[in-house]
Amino acid sequence: MLAHLAHDAVRRPVPTLLTVFAAWKLFLLLIAVGSTVGPAYDTSGSITLDAASTSNGSAPALLARLTSWDAIYYTQVARRGYLFEQEWAFGSGITIVIERLVKILTSLGIQNGGHLESAAGVLVAHASHLLSALVLNNLGQLVLGDNKLALVGALLHIFSPAGLFLSAPYAEASFALLSFSGYLLYAKSCLAQRAVTRDAQIILSGALFGLATTFRSNGISHGVPFAWEFVQQLRTLPRRPVSALHQLIVLGIGGLCVAAGSIVPQFIAYRRFCDPSVLTQRPWCHGRLRSIYAFVQVHYWDNGMFRYWKVSNIPLFLLAAPMLYVLARSGMAQLGSQARTANARSDRLVGLVKSAAAAQVLITVLTLTGSHVQIITRMASGYPLWYWWLAGQLSRGDKPVAQGGFPSSGFVMFMVMYAAIQAVLFASFLPPA
Repeated sequence: MLAHLAHDAVRRPVPTLLTVFAAWKLFLLLIAVGSTVGPAYDTSGSITLDAASTSNGSAPALLARLTSWDAIYYTQVARRGYLFEQEWAFGSGITIVIERLVKILTSLGIQNGGHLESAAGVLVAHASHLLSALVLNNLGQLVLGDNKLALVGALLHIFSPAGLFLSAPYAEASFALLSFSGYLLYAKSCLAQRAVTRDAQIILSGALFGLATTFRSNGISHGVPFAWEFVQQLRTLPRRPVSALHQLIVLGIGGLCVAAGSIVPQFIAYRRFCDPSVLTQRPWCHGRLRSIYAFVQVHYWDNGMFRYWKVSNIPLFLLAAPMLYVLARSGMAQLGSQARTANARSDRLVGLVKSAAAAQVLITVLTLTGSHVQIITRMASGYPLWYWWLAGQLSRGDKPVAQGGFPSSGFVMFMVMYAAIQAVLFASFLPPA
């Protein structure tokens, strides 16, 4: 169905995306509402909201169900800051946005009865998801040069298997918006005629990727395009030393901006927990990395190389398998192809597409070997390449796997079904959400 979009829809992508987005979000929220019949498996969301409430009565049922799983941490930190060590596993980007939005709303006279952080988080998620779809469409038009494929890719992002995670007070939607915006600026820099414009776009792209990393730590993978082009420029250094050195400096600044999204929060935590005046310091204060994030992931969440590879987790690996396969196959296909883009004259743009594929493959391997593997269905929402690959597969139609084909329409059906079922599970606080 997506492969045969009407000509008018392709010609007017923004109304198309707005309409589909509204219908899909309404569908998921209705599922979440229907899942509020009876008590949830875990009532942390409603208890937390009610405990923070300054008014009589309880939190709205839907809002309480959306404030489930990690959303509890995000809204709590937004309300009173980081308090416990394990909370540093959750990026500060979304908590700062929620906190600032709540301050704006209260300054306008809106009373915070204890639910405003959750409501603000839901608002940010919806706005970010919509904007990320629009940005992805623009990015696809620039890179692919095919408005139809660009629109299909953006629509696939709306139907992402991340599902309700892109509607709840979570970091995924904002991460996708910042990631796609960073790629868009980088792609524009590949075609910029003026050096000043190109340099500014590269550095701003790095800044956006750095901000994305404060929302989700896997944003550090967006440093791959900078490293990729840095290596290419090093090869040209003997032939054109002045221009190559200039580019290396600009790329280095952009790369440092990406790294800052990870380093700055770690530095803040180190200053707080590892001050010499503190008598009893935590173990990570004297470790090799001295990273609170790395310590918390291992100590509290049991992440680490092959730690999740247990017989009891086989069902979760099976659930993650379709997304892992698509990410790996689409990434490797791009890396192994003679890449062509809408602007094939730009070697930098071709390099950007390949480096984006490398970043996607990297995060797939790291998630498979060292993380709770089921989170790949929501982490994938912030990587553009697989959407375009799937859009291309849809345009060519389903072919037998034995002939090197891919059941693209079947995978889209999987995405829709997974997101719908996951909405029930998420709202009921049941795994594998």
